[in-house]
Amino acid sequence: MKKWNFYTSKEIKPEGWLRRQLTIQAEGLSGNLHKIWPDIRDSAWIGGEREGWERVPYWLDGFIPLAYLLENEEMIATVKKYIDAIVSAQDDDGWICPCPKEKRAKYDTWATQLICKTLKVYYDCSGDERIPEVIYKALKNYYELLKNGDITLFQWGKYRWFETFKSLNFIYEKYGEEWIKDLAKIIKSQGFDYNTAIEKWKKPSHVWKLNTHIVNMTMMLKSEAVSHELLGEEYTDNAEKLREILDKYNGTAFEGFTGDEVLSGIDPTRGTELCAVVEQMYSYEELFAHTGESKWVERLEMLGFNALPATLSEDMWTHQYVQMVNQIACQKTMIMAPFSTNGPYAHTFGLEPNFGCCTANFSQGWPKFALSAFMHRGDTIINSVMLPAVLRDNGVTIKLETNYPFDNKMHYYIDAEKDFNFVIRIPSFAENLKVNGEVSETKDIELAIKKGETEIELEFQATPFLKKRPNNLYALKMGSLLFSVPVAYEKKMREYIKKGVERKFPYCDYQLVPGTPWNYGYSNENFKVNYNVVGDIPFSQDKPPVTIKANMQQINWGLKFPYRTVCRKTPKSTQPISEVQEIELYPYGCSRLRMTEMPIIKK
Repeated sequence: MKKWNFYTSKEIKPEGWLRRQLTIQAEGLSGNLHKIWPDIRDSAWIGGEREGWERVPYWLDGFIPLAYLLENEEMIATVKKYIDAIVSAQDDDGWICPCPKEKRAKYDTWATQLICKTLKVYYDCSGDERIPEVIYKALKNYYELLKNGDITLFQWGKYRWFETFKSLNFIYEKYGEEWIKDLAKIIKSQGFDYNTAIEKWKKPSHVWKLNTHIVNMTMMLKSEAVSHELLGEEYTDNAEKLREILDKYNGTAFEGFTGDEVLSGIDPTRGTELCAVVEQMYSYEELFAHTGESKWVERLEMLGFNALPATLSEDMWTHQYVQMVNQIACQKTMIMAPFSTNGPYAHTFGLEPNFGCCTANFSQGWPKFALSAFMHRGDTIINSVMLPAVLRDNGVTIKLETNYPFDNKMHYYIDAEKDFNFVIRIPSFAENLKVNGEVSETKDIELAIKKGETEIELEFQATPFLKKRPNNLYALKMGSLLFSVPVAYEKKMREYIKKGVERKFPYCDYQLVPGTPWNYGYSNENFKVNYNVVGDIPFSQDKPPVTIKANMQQINWGLKFPYRTVCRKTPKSTQPISEVQEIELYPYGCSRLRMTEMPIIKK
């Protein structure tokens, strides 16, 4: 396998629209959560009395690389405050979580796995030389407790055992001690084998179970890739087998899975949890790094350019707990929630519209995506995702100017003090590839870059097409972008206090009430692409950077009984009830209310 190594925020810096997106995140909820949310501000991790389990590690996992990517001194100072508190509170025996010794056996050590992973992220960004020993002591203590039977893996720790391997691989590479391999084997032996749960994924469930929990599903996709080397096992690409099954029975147009807590079947009006989106992105980043297989990066782009921005407000002060592919309103449902086990506000935008896990965890999405722009192996550098960024690596500087995925033009400026090999990953959908104006075979570009200055201009085309979806519905794709009929809406703001947590502008709750038609089908497959300026808000619904005009007609779609704000899974009829209209479709990530899977109207 062609294994690639990640760069850190010391080598990669965002540029262009990507930097604007990260800045919006820093100025929004991610960058301010420690000031306004008690579970972060007053967490037991820093000596307070609020939650002392997953929420601070979750938040730091994204806040840390965000701070260092933007070189934001105030945010970096906050990072150090939290890390110093966590490090200074570590017990002499290595135990690191805020839990008294007598309660360890009942403490779900998913938090141990997560904080060690987060500390590795911090070490990569900061180079703080305390951290390897902190992780070493924490995992050595974990090993002793598990080996002696003082604790066992249960609940989340049992179902997320593989998350430990980011830090396990790190300390094995640094220390090379045999107990680390023994710990790896113990963790896997006590962890859950997802291959035994496949049959349960084939039918939607309304029963809350860990073996069908959407976030567990997306996390586990990377399990074999991150663990097989340390375990001494052969890599079998088990992730592909499991992904195919999940997609067949629970797939979405943006290539994630439905899961409004548990797997929810093939239905564009079911929800997908925000935690699942960012964790599936992270799994694909790790899968590409460990295998070098481009399929994982293409799937990563579908999530990062579509599902991630769609479920966040433009200012990133609020988010949904679950998004819907066909989402005609984000309003509280008055009878019961249209989801498996989530509540009636789960698809509205807010500080904490359902469980608070997503409030803490969504921060990792954009920063880790940015850190996937370039990777390296030996004397070879690969541009794995065409994001606008600058790489500085041991005398090599590569600057990529691009508005990809909104257009398909790339300009590389290279200044090298030495020779190196440079690979540019070309997406499988690319057509008419040109490199420096010359027509090229459509495959990854491999170049031997000589010492000095080099410029590379690269462009290709992507053709819009209707991708077949279940139930005779279709989704419009062009490259890595999915397109939807945007539905204009009115925002209804709600400020209140619940369980001591205040919601007030700009981190209050919003319901989105639709104001334009949504009941469309495609009249034909003739499409016109319009490229616009990428504005200060890259995924803006008012000023989308690219649109596609399609010929469409309204149909009698109907509402899902007994709801007034949820459309049917499939339309009542595909007979047109209007003349042909030219409708401008927006990128899915720009459309907070939208119709994405629609029929072709038969004449």
